[in-house]
Amino acid sequence: MPELDLLDANNKKIGTVEADPSIFDVEVREHLVHQYVVCQLAGRRRGTASTKSNKGELHGSGRKPWKQKGTGRARAGNSRSPLWRGGMTVFGPTPRDYSLKMSKKSKRSALKSILTDRVRNQMPFVVDKLTLENPKTKEAVQLLNDLSSPPKTLFLLAEKNPNLELGVRNLPDTNVLLVEGLNVYDLLAAERIVCTPQALKKIEERLV
Repeated sequence: MPELDLLDANNKKIGTVEADPSIFDVEVREHLVHQYVVCQLAGRRRGTASTKSNKGELHGSGRKPWKQKGTGRARAGNSRSPLWRGGMTVFGPTPRDYSLKMSKKSKRSALKSILTDRVRNQMPFVVDKLTLENPKTKEAVQLLNDLSSPPKTLFLLAEKNPNLELGVRNLPDTNVLLVEGLNVYDLLAAERIVCTPQALKKIEERLV
């Protein structure tokens, strides 16, 4: 059974926490992790790009501009041709939904895979308390320094912590996430994962 060091706010070891091997010690399925990230990023696309790609969307007459032969000019059927300025666009983008589907079982397996990988690389830190006296960026930076944690740190919380959330808001590489919003993309982007024993337990309850 994998064990994680339990630290205090000053980065000193005060004990250990046992992690559920069915979540933190499983086979790493890289293809599912990749699929999960692709689904996440696809879901963020707005899909609002639009062009006038058919004649019905354009103003203008359907009348033939000039006769077919005898003028010395190229043949033309109407003024809305894609060859003409102001004409329609050929194969242009239209509003669409880019989101992809992935089964709940596959998502759960992908999360277990990335959590296992992070534990094996000794990235998660379990801290007994994550508190800030005031919602100040300065205090959030001091917390990172006390934990010897890099800027790309992900704080995983069991419940809302307004002071911490507001404190790291101005830190572009630091993120705060509730266990309910746990996802592969944020876990991959972080160089260090910091959570509390309560958050760890909640992760196990969610993925067991």
